[in-house]
Amino acid sequence: MPTTQQLQDFTQQVRRDILRMVHKVNSGHPGGSLGCAEFITCLYQEVMDYSTDFTMDGKNEDLFFLSNGHISPVFYSVLAHSGFFPVEELSTFRLLNSRLQGHPTTHEGLPGVRIASGSLGQGMSVGLGAAQAKKLNGDDKIIYTLHGDGELQEGQNWEAIMYASAKKVDNIICTIDLNGKQIDGSTDEVLAMGSIRAKFEAFGWDVLDIEKGNDIEAILSGLATAKSLTGKGKPVCILLHTEMGNGVDFMMHTHAWHGKAPSDEQLENALAQNPATLGDY
Repeated sequence: MPTTQQLQDFTQQVRRDILRMVHKVNSGHPGGSLGCAEFITCLYQEVMDYSTDFTMDGKNEDLFFLSNGHISPVFYSVLAHSGFFPVEELSTFRLLNSRLQGHPTTHEGLPGVRIASGSLGQGMSVGLGAAQAKKLNGDDKIIYTLHGDGELQEGQNWEAIMYASAKKVDNIICTIDLNGKQIDGSTDEVLAMGSIRAKFEAFGWDVLDIEKGNDIEAILSGLATAKSLTGKGKPVCILLHTEMGNGVDFMMHTHAWHGKAPSDEQLENALAQNPATLGDY
């Protein structure tokens, strides 16, 4: 099991990868990627039980589905450093004929990617299908999904949320990246959703908060609690309170970096705040 320092070092290298990938092609979504770096690192480096000998059916493995697919840079970096494909392939991000498209897809055959998630609002439905398949197959592993808070403004999510509790899908942990920001501003300004906790609870879910969503130890503790709630007849929701652009001072506390690449000077500044820990590709 990695130490907290090792997980922090891993996360820091992931941040460097995100910044360099997006800068190289002047395209991509660094804000949310940086905000979820600690969470996805914890999932793949400590929490989930999986094999890097990747198969689409994922039998007897914990599975992860990224619903807010625009934060693909963080997903690709963690997958690469976790051994799913060569780290050097990160240099092909968003290039023609690359397996690392701006939004993850499956037809390129990139190990670790099980669904296309360019269109928002669909990951929970897919996750529920996988969770029910595991139940039918006598597979006791867990489904993990990640969603943006702005993504919850889309209606299919609420059909899935209703279905999950009605059908007692209790082998799924859905995490909401609660950073309060989306491409056009704050989620409250674009379309206020009120209390997301109250909504999930009203739909029959067990809900817990990870208030320090960019803190390794808080994330690990929260995920352990979430896992302990599975198998008890209710789906589980984590409200992960993150900071968009975390780890780069000028990208934090604003929605401006949702989908904007840094300039040469800004990249140099951002990388100086995140020195290499595992080596750059």
